Amino acid sequence: MKVFGLIGFPLGHSFSKKYFTEKFEKLGILKENIYELFELSDIQQFPELIKNQPNLGGLNVTIPHKQAIMPFLDGLDISAEKVGAVNVIKISPDGKLIGYNSDYYGFKTSLENYLKNVNFSNIKALVLGNGGAGKAVVAALIDLGIDYKTVSRTKSDENISYHEITSLIADYQLVINCSPIGTYPKSDRCPDIPYELLTPNHYLYDLVYNPLETLFLQKGKEQNTHTHNGLLMLHLQAEKAWEIWHK
Repeated sequence: MKVFGLIGFPLGHSFSKKYFTEKFEKLGILKENIYELFELSDIQQFPELIKNQPNLGGLNVTIPHKQAIMPFLDGLDISAEKVGAVNVIKISPDGKLIGYNSDYYGFKTSLENYLKNVNFSNIKALVLGNGGAGKAVVAALIDLGIDYKTVSRTKSDENISYHEITSLIADYQLVINCSPIGTYPKSDRCPDIPYELLTPNHYLYDLVYNPLETLFLQKGKEQNTHTHNGLLMLHLQAEKAWEIWHK
């Protein structure tokens, strides 16, 4: 039996097992394929996982391992090199592990759909969070020609701090939450931004998909902003992963 799976920690909120199990069923290959969740609290456990799972066909990678996994791989596809993070691992017939990034494709495609009536040259983005998902978002924004600033709890040469958003938010109409803040079961939390300054000209995009309407998006709706959750991105990146595993 061919084994596919997801590595990360924790994995209680993941949709991947249900999604791919249903996909196997629709394709009529459920008896020959299985999707498992592999919780790795420490990335150093990864080589042991590979050793113990000789029938692995491919892996998805989620928080907090999207960058930490890279030294354990035999090579990187251009998508992972561009983003600087991996969320898909292809296992070649000779056992080599190659890292890909399908988050880039999923986000870029879903954003183009969300903002199909918006001129990208007239909009700027605030990217909340600078982890692996944030890197995929930034790569897509650059390719789409959208000016952006990344926001982190600590100010650096690459990031502004949350305290600086107040003076910028009028000019940055697209706000993208790339952090896990607001994910179930901690759905009573949201990124620390000045929601009272949001207007109907703002677009909120939350990569979180559980719950479908996060507190971040609820607060945006109260200000009559446009809102979009991460479900379409999730489906798009999952289908891209399946394509990568089988090409």
